[in-house]
Amino acid sequence: VDVLAEKDGQIIAIQTKCYNQPVGNKAVQEIVAGMKFYHAQKGIVVTNSTFTPSAKELALANRIVLWDGDTLLSKYRMTEDNLFDEE
Repeated sequence: VDVLAEKDGQIIAIQTKCYNQPVGNKAVQEIVAGMKFYHAQKGIVVTNSTFTPSAKELALANRIVLWDGDTLLSKYRMTEDNLFDEE
């Protein structure tokens, strides 16, 4: 697990992968194990790339959220206008 976050009493485990190729099952397996270790209720794997079909299937079976590069960029664009609002 690269990042542990907490929101409303819920622990979220986040695994990040900066790859040039699709992310495979190993990243999903890592977050599943990390969630158990840290007693997290939610797991997310984030990458700048994409995910293999088998990684998607494994994530679905384990209720893991996957954010690929397009999703990450979309979420960034949704917030970029608000990044410095608190200054």
